Amino acid sequence: MAGSKGKQKTARDMILSLALIGIAAAVVYFLAIPHDNHAPDLKRVDYRVELLTARRAASYPVAAPEGLSDSWKATSVSYDGANGDYWHLGFQTPDAQYVQIEQSTQKRDAFIDQASQGAKATRRAEHIDGRTWTRYSGGRYEALVLEDTPGSTTVVAGTGSFDDLTKMVSALKLARTPVPAPSAS
Repeated sequence: MAGSKGKQKTARDMILSLALIGIAAAVVYFLAIPHDNHAPDLKRVDYRVELLTARRAASYPVAAPEGLSDSWKATSVSYDGANGDYWHLGFQTPDAQYVQIEQSTQKRDAFIDQASQGAKATRRAEHIDGRTWTRYSGGRYEALVLEDTPGSTTVVAGTGSFDDLTKMVSALKLARTPVPAPSAS
């Protein structure tokens, strides 16, 4: 009889130890690990200087929105003249999705694949403000690609809906800022 009480005590101690470990793991899970499923609060960036630089340097009219509501937050901007006159401007939409404007003189098909994250052309075209945009779908992003732009490619893409992409395209102004010629003295 003495032997069975020792085995019962050992099993009981093991179960109590497992219960304490489980409680400790639950406390760590709920208190120490963040569980916020909300999108991070991204800082708004001012892209005016980069836009002016790109519009002076790029070999094509550079796209940027005019008249979007303040609920569209510019979150990223870059221009790389050494890498195919690459222009990027990213926005967080009012419903926390992402929409970007990408332009470049790189090879069209490869650039569209990269900018749209693998989306493929559909047979649907959108006619927005006198321009034709082809819908791309099926990749990580949805995209609209501007047609008839020899020498450059313009892609508006992101996790936003086609409605979001259309709002961005409708607000786009494509422009160049010529660099003034040096004056002869």
